[in-house]
Amino acid sequence: MPLSYLEAAIEIAREAGAVLREESTRPPQITYKREVDLVTQADKRSEKLIVEKLTKYFPNHAIAAEEGSGHESKSEFSWHVDPLDGTTNFAHGYPCFCVSIALATRKPQEPDSTATPAVVAAPRDTLLCAVIYNPVHDELFAAARGEGATLNGKPIHVSANATVATSLLCTGFPVHERHASPNIHYYSDFTMLSHGVRRDGSAALDLASVACGRFEGFWEFGLKKWDTAAGVLLVREAGGTVTDFAGKPYELGGPVILATNSLIHEEMRSKANEIAILYPGPTLQR
Repeated sequence: MPLSYLEAAIEIAREAGAVLREESTRPPQITYKREVDLVTQADKRSEKLIVEKLTKYFPNHAIAAEEGSGHESKSEFSWHVDPLDGTTNFAHGYPCFCVSIALATRKPQEPDSTATPAVVAAPRDTLLCAVIYNPVHDELFAAARGEGATLNGKPIHVSANATVATSLLCTGFPVHERHASPNIHYYSDFTMLSHGVRRDGSAALDLASVACGRFEGFWEFGLKKWDTAAGVLLVREAGGTVTDFAGKPYELGGPVILATNSLIHEEMRSKANEIAILYPGPTLQR
């Protein structure tokens, strides 16, 4: 019997996680994509396994993988793969990293009837299933569209905290173009307004932690589709909200993401927009 999309993603994520555990016992082999944007042998081995397995199970699907070994396809189905989210942590022996795999379809949007001539908007990703696997703690987060989210097979839900003042938040900082990011100002202000802001270096695990109620809110700038695809579906299926700072539904690859337990969403969004007026940055623009 063929595996379902989610079953396949779970199987592959666990196998890739085993690769990361094995590699974590060895000295890291580090190379650099940019000045401070590193990649390890573990990234490459994990991605090779994931891409080969996805191609075996779903040969017609497109695969977008962080280290570039995926492939294009005419299929409407596209996998978004981060074989090792938290590479810098991994390279330094800090045990906060994961495998992130998500499947989406790309559907064309309706033409803008107000435009002359009518303009067809870019296709929008619809997330179907998601898996984030933390091999250090053997935690597997999974979600399927319309079916809720789980942690090691048990249902998870976002936190019930209703104010930013009683919340624990998380964010991340870019590994390149650091001076172009205004995030230090958001970090400072939200730290003062909340129980604190954590920066653990894995956007996928940050989003998974919002989904299971460990964090109430997460924001970050300039993330790629493979950084957020799995985590976005997890948060939404666990009862959370994911938008940009304008309140529009977050689109994969957008300039800014805000994911919360829904209850503090408008409070965080309002404060983020106040900060944006004082400290505008190029990462806020498409």
